[in-house]
Amino acid sequence: MNTIERLAIAAGALAVAQAAMALPAASDRVYTADQNTNTISVFDPAGNRLLGQIVLGNQRPDVLSPLYRGEINVHGLGFSPDHKTLIAVSNGSNSVTFIDTATNKVKGKTYVGRSPHEGFFTADGKEVWVVVRGEDYISVIDPHTFRETRRIPTAVGPGMVQFLPDGKLAFVVSSFTPEVDVIDVKAHKVIKRIAVVSPFSPFLQFTPDYREMWMTHKDVGKVTRIDTHTFQVTGVIDTGFITNHLAFARVGGKTYAYVTVGGENVVKVYTTDKDATLVATIPTGALPHGIWTADDSSRVYVGLENGDGVDVIDPAANKVVAHMPGGQAPQALVYLSHVAAPGSADNLGPRVNQDAVNIPLAARDGATTARGFVVARQLGVVDALEVNVFKLKPATQYGVVLGGQPVGTLRTDAKGNANGTMIGPVRSFTRPDAAPAGQAAGKILIMEGDAAPSPATAVLAG
Repeated sequence: MNTIERLAIAAGALAVAQAAMALPAASDRVYTADQNTNTISVFDPAGNRLLGQIVLGNQRPDVLSPLYRGEINVHGLGFSPDHKTLIAVSNGSNSVTFIDTATNKVKGKTYVGRSPHEGFFTADGKEVWVVVRGEDYISVIDPHTFRETRRIPTAVGPGMVQFLPDGKLAFVVSSFTPEVDVIDVKAHKVIKRIAVVSPFSPFLQFTPDYREMWMTHKDVGKVTRIDTHTFQVTGVIDTGFITNHLAFARVGGKTYAYVTVGGENVVKVYTTDKDATLVATIPTGALPHGIWTADDSSRVYVGLENGDGVDVIDPAANKVVAHMPGGQAPQALVYLSHVAAPGSADNLGPRVNQDAVNIPLAARDGATTARGFVVARQLGVVDALEVNVFKLKPATQYGVVLGGQPVGTLRTDAKGNANGTMIGPVRSFTRPDAAPAGQAAGKILIMEGDAAPSPATAVLAG
C-alpha cells in the first residue's frame, strides 16, 4: 500500500469519526430556568447563541406586591418523551408551567403544594410527576387537563424524580431525608427505601445503559452511585464544595460522568468504571449548576448560576469552547433535539438582564478555611448584592461593608454558613470618591458582630 492509499484510508476514517460525532442541529434547543429573572432562556446550540427568553414573571425584587401574578423562582425543568412539551417548575409560586417547544407558548399551568423543585413526564408521557420539596409527596398531573390527579407519599422533601425507560420504576432523591425512594409507577407506591450519605440531594441521572443511578449531595460535596437492579449503593465519590448536577457523555466508546462543582467553578470528569476515577477538571464560569449532554455526546452544556449564561464543553477535548449569555441565576438546564424550526425565535423576548459581576471573598490572612463570594447585579436604577459566606463562626452575626459603608448583615447557621441579598444603589459605593479616607471604593468586607469597618480586622475581604 502506497502513501496516497494510506492517506485516503486515514481521511475516510476521519470522515466516519466526524460523522459519528455530529454537532447539534439547528432544530435543537438548550433551555435554562432562570431563577432571578423568572425567565426561560432558549438557546440555539448549533450557533451557540441565545434566541430569546420566555418571560414567566418579573425580575427580582419586583415580585413582592400582593397583586403580583407572575411566577417566582423559575427553577426546575422537565420535558415530554416526544420533546413537544417543556415544563417549568417555579418554587416560589408553587406552579408548573407547560410550554409548547415548537412555538414557545404557554399552554397550561398547574398549581401544586409548597415549594416544588423538579418535575418529569413518565416514560409513556401520560403523567407528569412533580416533587413537592416543601412537603412529603409527588404531585401527579394530567398533561392534557393540567389537573392534579393524585399524590404519592414520599420521604420528607423529595428533590427530583426520574424514570427507567421501561416505565416500571421511578427513583426519587430527597433534599431533607438521607434516602432514595424507589416507586412502582403503575401502583404509585414506594416499594424500596435506600439509605444514602446525606439528606440533601437536588439531582439524579441514570447512566446511558440505565444500570446505575447517580445522585449529587450538595451539602457534603459527594456523588452516590446506586445499582438500579439490586438497589444497592455501589460507590460514593468525593466531588467537591457545592456539588450541583451531573450528566453523562460517551467519548471514544467510553462513558464519562460530568459533575458541576459550584464552589470550585469547575466541571469534574469521572470514569464510570467500578472504581470511578477523576480524569479531568474543566474550569468554567461562576458557580456551574445545571448540566445536560447533547444527544450525540458532541457537547455538554453547563448553566452558570452566578455567570448568567451557559458554557459549552467539548467532551472530546474536555474544555469550554463557547459561552452563551442568558438569564439571571440559571438553575436547571435541559437539551432537547428536533423541537423547532431552525433559528425560530417565535414568541421569545430579548434578554432582560445584563451580565453579573462576581467577587470572591477570602480570609485576609489565609489562615482559616472561611471563604465566600459575592454576585453584583444591576436591577435597573438599583442593584442587588448577593453575599454567600461559608465556614465562619456558627450562629454569629456579620456585617457586610461596601466601600467603607455598611450595607447589610448576615447571621450564620450551625455550620457557619449564611447568604443574603442587599438591594440598593450599589454602584454609588464603587465611585472613587465614595469610600472614607483610607478605604478603597468597591472593596467588600465581612466584619464580625458590630466591629467598625476595617480591612485590617475583616474576617473576609474581596
